[in-house]
Amino acid sequence: MALHSASRYFIPIRQVMSSNIHCSLLTAHLVAPAGKETRGQAEQFTKGVLTRSDLDQTSPIRLFHNWFDIAQQSGLVTHPETCCLSTASLPSGRVSSRIVYLKELDDEGFVIYSNFGTSKKARDLATNPWASLTFWWEGLERQVRVEGQASRLTREESQKYFDTRVRGSRIGAWSSRQSQVLKPVEGDTDGEKDDGRRVLDEWVRETEKRFEGEENIPVPDFWGGLRIIPESIEFWQGRQNRLHDRFVYDKKNSTERGAPEWTLERLSP
Repeated sequence: MALHSASRYFIPIRQVMSSNIHCSLLTAHLVAPAGKETRGQAEQFTKGVLTRSDLDQTSPIRLFHNWFDIAQQSGLVTHPETCCLSTASLPSGRVSSRIVYLKELDDEGFVIYSNFGTSKKARDLATNPWASLTFWWEGLERQVRVEGQASRLTREESQKYFDTRVRGSRIGAWSSRQSQVLKPVEGDTDGEKDDGRRVLDEWVRETEKRFEGEENIPVPDFWGGLRIIPESIEFWQGRQNRLHDRFVYDKKNSTERGAPEWTLERLSP
């Protein structure tokens, strides 16, 4: 996936006139990052070069670990585990995206944790198991894009991670009906009109009461880990004049030992 940047520019909309409607000339402002100066040129990508010799020739997972370590230790990327998870619903093909945290990476794939009961992503994955993750490490002018099929972790695997979360986050996981509309409750709360938050706060109080005095809180059935098993992983390094370096690993098949084999190709920016 290529990243494109453009300087700020303006698109005039044609004047529309009829016997009944008279529209004055309008100007639509399409604003894009353009460096530090108004109407300036977009900044160039100058922090790195990527060649085939820089890559692990057989394993994109090892290469990702290496890139992640560099991002983590660079001091230039605040949260390198942050990524965009995209899913799509069938038959409409409508795509939805959200920012999540990568929590685990093993030989099988990339693992995130979330609500899979009432969320939009749960509805998407029920009709279409394909998903993608995109990591953007601006300080290094790098991105990684992962595509593959998603599958839920077992309850036992999810419980291990769930136990590492602070109590408030575990209570929150039980309390929230993720993506459900919160209707305002009539009446004032501390002098402020409720905008729907009161319902969520009540759910939290109910959960606190349910698990009062208990430290070992079970993971909810509707919550847990999701592993994206990669079929394709692209590594992208920004270059001058948008002539970026892009290399993609595509899964070919598995060896007798079960380890996947990958093709490696350079892509045009």
